[in-house]
Amino acid sequence: MITTKVDYLSETIKRIQFSGNFKDVHVGMGSFIDFRVSDTDARRYTISYVDTTNGLLELIVHLHGNAPGSCFMDSLGVGDDVHINPPRAYNYYDSSVEKYVIFGDETSLALVCSFLPVLTQHQHSFQFYLELDEENHHIPNLLQLKNYAVFSKNGSFSNENWISALPLVQSPEWQQANFILTGNAQSVRTFRKVLKGKSKGKIVSHGYWLQGKKGL
Repeated sequence: MITTKVDYLSETIKRIQFSGNFKDVHVGMGSFIDFRVSDTDARRYTISYVDTTNGLLELIVHLHGNAPGSCFMDSLGVGDDVHINPPRAYNYYDSSVEKYVIFGDETSLALVCSFLPVLTQHQHSFQFYLELDEENHHIPNLLQLKNYAVFSKNGSFSNENWISALPLVQSPEWQQANFILTGNAQSVRTFRKVLKGKSKGKIVSHGYWLQGKKGL
């Protein structure tokens, strides 16, 4: 596929559009592509948007220092030809569930964008909880997200008591919701631990990265 458009939403968030033949490719919420980013490294990125009719596919990626995936994605420019394996699905969505809560950080923005049109179209109740660096607090508005709350990366989501006191966690209205927890593995673990004692809905956890471990 060919890189057709790049857009830096901030110094660390890049939106990349590709063109290609995607007519025989099934892409749903949470579908991802594994990219070979160096001779020895591969990195996984969630698809934020796909238009199979017009042959367009979009990613929203987090550029995190000099890590292999970040360097590869940062280097992509218009006209670059990228060879990929077919996208694969991750089964996050259940149409029978009335309410969804999706938690994550910059690495989760593509997942949130892939969910938004389906949740809206099928009239689910939903909340997006996003743990973002200060420089990226404007990104949800830029992406035209709805029903979101932005939190600073100050360690709050590593604090069980703080998470337990969140109105959404305390509210009986959201106890039946499905929770999808992604992004920082430490935040995901802590949030899941709190929810297991309170939520009656399904909890799906998928830590995308862990502090101090080679990754993005």
